[in-house]
Order: sequence, then C-alpha cells, then structure tokens
Amino acid sequence: MPVLSNSYNQVLVLCSFLVAILASYTALDMAGRVAAATGNAKRWWLAGGAFAMGLGIWSMHFIGMLAFSLPIPLGYDPLITLGSLLAAVGASVFALWLVCQPTLPLTRLLLGALLMGSGIAAMHYTGMAAMRMLPGIRYDPALFALSILIAVGASGAALWIAFRLRSGSPHVTLARCAAAVVMGGAIVGMHYTGMAASQFPLGSFCSAANSGIATDWLALLVIVVTLAVLAIALIVSVLDNRMAAHTAVLAESLAEANHELMHLALHDNLTKLPNRLLLEDRLTQAIQKAERDRSRFALMFMDLDGFKAVNDAYGHHIGDGLLIDVADRIRRCVRAQDTIARLGGDEFVLMLELAGPEGAATVAEALVDAIDQPFNVQRHLLSVSASVGIALYPDDGRDQRELMANADAAMYHAKDSGRNGYCFFEASMNANAQSQLQLMHDLRLALGRNELALHYQPKFDAISGRVTGAEALLRWHHPRHGMISPDAFLAHAERSGLVLQIGDWVLDEACRQMREWHDQGHADWSIAVNLSALQFAHASLPATVEATLLRHALAPSRLTLEITETTAMRDAEASLVILQQLAAAGVNISIDDFGTGYSSLLYLKRLPANELKIDRGFVNELAHDSDDAAIVSAIVALGQTLNLNIVAEGVETPAQRAFLTRLGCDSLQGFLLGRPVPASEFPRLVADEMAV
Repeated sequence: MPVLSNSYNQVLVLCSFLVAILASYTALDMAGRVAAATGNAKRWWLAGGAFAMGLGIWSMHFIGMLAFSLPIPLGYDPLITLGSLLAAVGASVFALWLVCQPTLPLTRLLLGALLMGSGIAAMHYTGMAAMRMLPGIRYDPALFALSILIAVGASGAALWIAFRLRSGSPHVTLARCAAAVVMGGAIVGMHYTGMAASQFPLGSFCSAANSGIATDWLALLVIVVTLAVLAIALIVSVLDNRMAAHTAVLAESLAEANHELMHLALHDNLTKLPNRLLLEDRLTQAIQKAERDRSRFALMFMDLDGFKAVNDAYGHHIGDGLLIDVADRIRRCVRAQDTIARLGGDEFVLMLELAGPEGAATVAEALVDAIDQPFNVQRHLLSVSASVGIALYPDDGRDQRELMANADAAMYHAKDSGRNGYCFFEASMNANAQSQLQLMHDLRLALGRNELALHYQPKFDAISGRVTGAEALLRWHHPRHGMISPDAFLAHAERSGLVLQIGDWVLDEACRQMREWHDQGHADWSIAVNLSALQFAHASLPATVEATLLRHALAPSRLTLEITETTAMRDAEASLVILQQLAAAGVNISIDDFGTGYSSLLYLKRLPANELKIDRGFVNELAHDSDDAAIVSAIVALGQTLNLNIVAEGVETPAQRAFLTRLGCDSLQGFLLGRPVPASEFPRLVADEMAV
C-alpha cells in the first residue's frame, strides 16, 4: 500500500535526545530528593518531581513529533495533546513512588516496568492520535510491538537505576550522568521506533491542521519551557541538597556540643572523673540491679590526709596537679566497670561490684598503698596518704542517703584511727553518723524557725580607739543543744550546698542591722561579712550583693566582704573577675587570714582589695615568737606598699595592741577590745569600751 513519504529535522531530533537525557537526570535526582525527604516535604517533592520528569519525557516526545514532517500540513489537537502530557506525568508519579519504597523486589520491578512502560507508550500513541489523521494512522505490528517492549524495558532499567542511585555516594553525580545517557537513549529509541511503526496512506490529511495547535515556533517554545522547568527543578534540588547537607553538619555539631555539655555537666572539670550528679545516678542503678539480682556492692569514701598542707605550702596549681595524679592512681586500682567519682576538694568516692567484704578490703588496701607512694608534681616530691571508709549494700544501708552517710562515717573513723588506712562501717559508728545527719536536718529547718542569729564583734581604729564598725559572726541557737558555733556545722553545710542559703541570709541580716544602726546615728560604721568558698564561687554573688544593698538602702562603701586568702588564690583568674565585679559595685574587699596560705604577689597586686586581715595565729604568739613578729611586720609593710588597710584580729593583750599599733595597723579586733555579742548588746558594749 502506497504511503506518504516522511522526513526528520535533524536539529530537533538532537534536541529531543538532549531533552530526554536531561529529563532522565532530573528523574534520577528527584528520586534521591523524594527518598531523603519526610512528611509533607516528601509529598511536595513527589508532586514537583513527577511534574518535571513527566514534562521532560513528554517534551522529548513532542519535540520528536515536531521533528517529523509529511508533505501535508500538520497540527495537534490541544485536548488530546494535554491527555498525552497527563499520561507522562502519571507514569512519572508512579515511577518516583515506586523507587522510593524501602525495597524493590524483582516481582515489583517487573510489574512497575510493565505499568510505567504502558504509561509511556500510552503517552506516545495518544500524542500521535492528537494529529487526527484521516484516514487513521496504520502501524506495523512488529515495530509497534517492539516499541512497547522497548518502553517496558526502558522503564524497568530506569526504575532499577533510579532505585540504586537514589542515595548519595562519593561518585553519585557521575553515575547519574552516565545513567541519564542510557535512559535518555532508551526513551528516544522507544519514540522513534514507534514513529517508524506509523504509516500514513496516500491521500491522508491532518484534520487538526487548521483547528489544532500550529507548529510554527512551537518546537522552540516547548524546548525553552521544558528546559526552564527542568533547570528550575534541578536548581531547587541542588539548593535543597546543600541546605540539607549544611543542616546535617549543624545537627552533627549540635549533637557533639550537647554531648560535650552533658559530659561537662556530669564530670569533674579537673580530674575528668564522674561528679556527684553522675555518681548519684549510677548509685541508683546499682541499688536497683542489686535488688533485682540479690547481689552486693561496696561504696567507698576516700579522703587525702595532708592535702591541705600541700595546698598551703605550694599553692593550688600544685594541689590540682596532685589531685589529677591521685585520680590516675585510683583508676589503676579498680576495674573498668567500677565507678570513681570526685565530690570536690580531696574527696573521692568509689562504687565496686563484689561478692563479699574481702574484695572491698583488697581494693581499699591497694588504694592506700598506691596513694602512700610519693608523687612528683612539677618537680615537687609530695607525700600524702588516704583514709578510706567502706559501706556495703545492703548490710550498711538500703538507700543512697544511708550508704553515703555510713561510708562517710567510716572514713572519719579511719582518720581518727591514725589515717593512712581503711575502715568498714560498724554499727557503733552509726550514732555519730546519725548525729551528723540529724544536725544537717535541723540546720535545714533552722532558717525557717529563726534559730540562726548574728553576733557582732566591734572593729576599732588602732590609733584613736574609735569604733569603725563590726564583723558579723554566725551563731545557731539549737533548741536542744543550745548555742552551736559555725565550726560544728559549716563544713557539712558547705558539702551539702546549704551554705548558699545560709550565706544569703547572713548577708541580708547584716545589712539590715547596719541600716538600723545608721538610722540610730552611726552612719560612719561599716559591716564585714565572711563569704564561704562555695558562696564566693557562685555566679549570682555580685547580683545578690547589689540587690541586698538596694533592699536595705545601704551604701556599698558600708559593706566589707571578707574572703580567705586560700579562697581568693584557688582560682586567681576567676577570683579576679568576681572581685572586680564586686569592687565595681562599690563594695569593700578584705583578704582574711592573710599569711596562712599560698599567695602570689603578682595576683595580690591585681586583686581589687581594700584590706588585709592578719590571721590571729600570728597575733597570739607575738610576745613569744620573734618569727611571728617578723611575719606581721612584713605583712603590714606589704599592705602599706599596696595602699591597703591592715586589720589585726585576735588582739587579746595590751602588749599585742601596742605592738600592732606601733607597726602601723589601721584597725584592731579581738577579745581585749570587745567580744562578739548580739545586736541588742552591741551599742552598750561599744559605749563601755569607749569609756575605758
């Protein structure tokens, strides 16, 4: 049967091939984006990707149709052409959905290839039908079947390649380019095989030539629009991929930062051992495990004997180095599954899984022997020893509080027994442990019950004998034990953190009392308040001081905060920051117990202190010890050089008073001049002393 001759525009054929390759690459890239997305983003990427992919495949087909020419005018029915586009988009939706499933078994791959190939073939032959040829187009059966097979085969290959390349790899871009060329060639092969199968009898005419879409400039428009859509899709995909990569980097950095913060929150900064918080968590788990398995474990409290002497003699930087070396030796004495924690200072806690007391005794003996060996810290040969207290679960306690208290009691018993040894908890120690626990319980209630009080010891001008103010000293009126001095409870309060509440109360009460004395006409007096090491290190101290002064309308210059030399030098740089904040607020700073610790004159010169207090230990022996007299003379000379007020405490004899005044001390304080008394007795005490 005679048929119309046909020809192809080679430029448009080449364009159709390039569009097919670009559409294939876009499809592969979109498969990766859909697979990586979640939630609503996944649905948006599926919809957008399917449209871009479907438009690309259809555009290749349509450009190929426009490249085809017959010796008669041609046109395309708009609705049928739109139908072919929808078929391409539908096949693309199915393809993207299929390759983004977790698995792609062979049966699903074959079924998907059949359905997608049918969709592409439907797109092609629907597009051919849009020409509305009369008589209708005839197709060569063999070539027609071959085009269907090519469509199904190309679809199967495309699905498998897209599934394999959907996730990132070091060479994924190069692999996608190569795969896009293969897929583009397969799609083009299917199209032109289908075109080769079509036959147009002589006398045929295109009924859509006059009423359908004109072909003038249509190829250029389709190419431009398609390339624009595909380019936009790829650009958006690349930008999203980069944003996802950047987000992943940020998420990883955040996870690392969170891990580091968590580690800092649960570990001691100096020794890198677990801190109290982590110890309590592991102790809770150990108790639960022991209850479940009916097993036992030991809790050991270890304290270093002689550590304070090392700190005082060599300074805190040497003391810190010693603690690090001690922690290393402890690690070598225990197993990996055992817990070692540092509670603070020179106190360590160990938690050991064991079968009986013998294992705990073996570890404790090894610890004592290891610590007893000399330490070489920064070329200083140092010697300390260890006192270890042992409490066993469940024999010596069934909860955290009881175990910790009993191990602590056993450790103090080891110290009382001569140190450098270990001691198991015994029932006879329980009375003392319970007494300490009860004391801390009572102390927690003391603030609310108004059992705490301040006594005030006057400070006198050394030359004129005029009262310049007072030092606030804490007292506890216990309902059963009577008056208790701070030495009996402040150390325990500091270890429990209760000292922060007590310190805030002391500061507030002292400022309130000074405000009252100012209103009574003593506007030239000032009040001195001692700060504990924990209180001084607390970040809220400057704000608390300023708020307290404001609350009682007290001038900052009327308040002196006393910190010990040891506390100030523990972390000189951090101390400097805190003291500068307090000094900027106008508060006076006094270095207490000066001469008993380790000082760096370089840091002392930088500290914004107004006053040095000579420790009473030097003052007590002035009459008998020429060395103490020389030390006091040196301290006074140093203070005068640095333009600091010099206060001597512990003045108990007229000879001490005369000597200190002669040396140049600015203020004196002691039992000779006035004992600490309640606020109600202070004005009378001052009047009596002034009369003398």
